[in-house]
Amino acid sequence: MGVPILRFGDVLVTGLLAELDDRSALAFTDELTERITADHARGVLIDISRLEVIDSFVARTLMELTNMARLLGARVIVAGMRPAVAITLVELGIQLTGVETALNAEQGLTALGWQRTLESRDHDHVG
Repeated sequence: MGVPILRFGDVLVTGLLAELDDRSALAFTDELTERITADHARGVLIDISRLEVIDSFVARTLMELTNMARLLGARVIVAGMRPAVAITLVELGIQLTGVETALNAEQGLTALGWQRTLESRDHDHVG
């Protein structure tokens, strides 16, 4: 079963699951690059907040995906990295070269040009 990829205008939003293995990582890369082209996406947000651990293969996959997306004309932001994942990357000496990050999905979407719309506060007040 594939990882869901949602489209919001010209931005694709997806996430990596904790159970990501080598085969599913490659399938995810193939599917996402196909969607970038088919949907004419200018931006991609990858939420990794569910990843509790990361290895060099997944890190390399994120770097390669970012490079492929850039060649296809899309900007990729990886959002929601847990502190333990960041620590592991540093301890392993893995640098996500060229990978843009954001603290959370909302900040990532904002960086890609999306803004949260707040409804009028008049609805919150009574009389």
